[in-house]
Amino acid sequence: MDTERTPPPPVEQVHAAVERRGQSLVSLEDSPQVSISVMTPPPPVLLAEPFAKPTEPLEGFPEDITPPENFAMVCPYIYRSGMPKKRHFGFLRRLRLRSILTLILEEYPVQSQKFLEHEGIRLFQFGVAGNKEPFADIPESVMTEALCVLMDRRNHPILIHCNKGKHRTGCLVGCLRKLQEWSNTSIFDEYRRYSAPKSRSMDQQFIELFDVRPVLDQIDPENVPDWPTTLYPLQGRAEQ
Repeated sequence: MDTERTPPPPVEQVHAAVERRGQSLVSLEDSPQVSISVMTPPPPVLLAEPFAKPTEPLEGFPEDITPPENFAMVCPYIYRSGMPKKRHFGFLRRLRLRSILTLILEEYPVQSQKFLEHEGIRLFQFGVAGNKEPFADIPESVMTEALCVLMDRRNHPILIHCNKGKHRTGCLVGCLRKLQEWSNTSIFDEYRRYSAPKSRSMDQQFIELFDVRPVLDQIDPENVPDWPTTLYPLQGRAEQ
């Protein structure tokens, strides 16, 4: 297992990168169905390495190894689940996460924010309402931004979650699978395995029609993951 990974960029660079896209770190969309934010822990508690020794348990958070609902490994250094709760914090500590990417619209729970700050975990919030008929759907631009976070290994290890780890998380993982050149049949089989018994045809249509080219245009070729994806031409370009 390769443990030599590029350290996360300074907070100022993260802020500058977001601001260059004309976005605010607090709320990047006016729509009530979309919100994007980035919460960076105070610099003194940022992890220097992705697999640094875990910090001591935070007082009031008992150690436990219970995983969140629908937890699974997506691929090396990327995990998925439902919304982590207090009883899951001990398990999350063992993952030694560098980042969490959430798709919930609501403000992130204060208790969870306190845990992230203590552990030095950066929070990326791409709040979307999900694909629900007849009016709500996931904007492709938000999904593209979320995929760019996943495709930057400086954010790894990273956990993706929504409330249940089913539909919104399934859409993001499905779009990631397109970057990994999975067939639609395999993508939909995986989506239905986690979304059952309430799979949504609109989610599967969204995945099928999602265009990965904007993602390829925006990611940093020097920091793409090592696992097989459509990004091999970019990896080669970075090595030249």
